[in-house]
Amino acid sequence: MTATTTSPTNALRSPAQGATLAAVDLACRRGNRLLFRGVNLELRPGEAIWLRGHNGCGKTSLLRLVVGLSVPESGRVLWAGAPIGESNSFAHERVYIGHANAMKDDLTVIESLRFLARIHGRDSGVDALHAALQRVGLEGRRDAIVRTLSQGQRRRAALARLALEHTATLWVLDEPYDALDAEGIGRVDALLLEHLARGGSVLLTSHSSPGGGAPPMTEFDLGRFN
Repeated sequence: MTATTTSPTNALRSPAQGATLAAVDLACRRGNRLLFRGVNLELRPGEAIWLRGHNGCGKTSLLRLVVGLSVPESGRVLWAGAPIGESNSFAHERVYIGHANAMKDDLTVIESLRFLARIHGRDSGVDALHAALQRVGLEGRRDAIVRTLSQGQRRRAALARLALEHTATLWVLDEPYDALDAEGIGRVDALLLEHLARGGSVLLTSHSSPGGGAPPMTEFDLGRFN
């Protein structure tokens, strides 16, 4: 792991304020191909990791392993020192937003966000949903059908789920800046900064370097493990 900078929220590391995510000797296979092996990383409360690597090195696969959507070829993923499969709280304490936006095309923006909030046990009240859409600049489009949105607007709508989070959870984000304009990127950066300040943690991928408004991140080059 190559540290490019140090998070200003290092004080927010006590177990009471969050939990540590650890990948221990992870290996991942896709079909007959071993994508990576021997991956070890640790993500503590108040920290962000920028997962880098060339196309096809397994970045999305690693994110899916970390959140428990896939099973590793070998190795373990730990949350607060325990395997994620044995944790009663991990599913509620992590937020995963993949490269696909997971928005329902035939619903309105607010209906689709409400659906996501309910299935993940978050506040689905009207006030909370309106506030979340306002944070990503989509309040004026809340009654629009999702399939009528641009790609950037769809990405903002999916990321509005982050504005429903108010505790020190783990955020795992696959290309959160994809299709966003400068204003959208700034809104996401603001959400990330707030989350880290309250002791949350972030693991994300991005093809482009985070901008000047992004929180400090530690770089992790997955391509070294291919």
